[in-house]
Amino acid sequence: MSVDFITLTQLHPCFSVGTKPNKGRVHLPVSPGCNIFCRFCSRGSDSARQRPGAAAEIITPGEAVNVVERALELSPEITVVGIAGPGDALATPHAIETFRLVGEKFPHLLKCMSTNGLLLPEKASELAQIGVDALTVTVNGISPEILSRLCSGILYRGKRYAGEYGAKLLVENQLEGIRLASEKGVTVKVNTVLVPEINGEHIASIARAAKEAGARLYNIIPLIPAREFEAFPVPNCAQIDSARRVAEEYIEVFRCCGHCRADAVGIPGEEDYGERIYSRKRL
Repeated sequence: MSVDFITLTQLHPCFSVGTKPNKGRVHLPVSPGCNIFCRFCSRGSDSARQRPGAAAEIITPGEAVNVVERALELSPEITVVGIAGPGDALATPHAIETFRLVGEKFPHLLKCMSTNGLLLPEKASELAQIGVDALTVTVNGISPEILSRLCSGILYRGKRYAGEYGAKLLVENQLEGIRLASEKGVTVKVNTVLVPEINGEHIASIARAAKEAGARLYNIIPLIPAREFEAFPVPNCAQIDSARRVAEEYIEVFRCCGHCRADAVGIPGEEDYGERIYSRKRL
């Protein structure tokens, strides 16, 4: 059974409100593939850069148990096992299998997953059954026109859908998945990658829709320029603050995101023990 929201804010550094708890997390990079095609996304093997989607290697669900054991030795403050990539956690079965194995050996640790939400409607019940406590869903737009400018297409049930139609399917599944997961007792946080030129004026609509679907927290992440958006400027502090102020009219806003890697280990903002566990030396 998932923990309640108050307990979660006290134990999970990425779901805290107010004073950030001095707690750690171990991210398990067990998810190799993705099923949507964000125009700015840069995933894969990376030993240096601090950004979401970066991981030095992919590990198996079986290896993940040993990683958690080693992580707890290095950082006893760890309270959360998270799966945040480098691909989407629901695009392959590895994340769910990992949570089953880790949950058997470390039942006291919270389970947290990040997903794009495309497959969330069909996986929400299973996630609740295996005890996922916290879920982060990245929703970059609820308008298919706006979202299609950020995501070129999706791979859904064996077919690729591009443009606004693919974006429409994605956002419908995201909002329905958030609703179902929330109804099952899973605490949901919504992330939005802020690209002021595209979705900067759309934040209020996303925040309102996220709250109505059942999300408890909202996190705005400034764009890290890459791939098709390599020439886009990084949102400045004023733009980020403005977006947060707009969003908090509808939903509680999380303000301490550190752009964690998919293989981060330890307390956010302090020593990253991932360098002593994963094979970051290979790059």
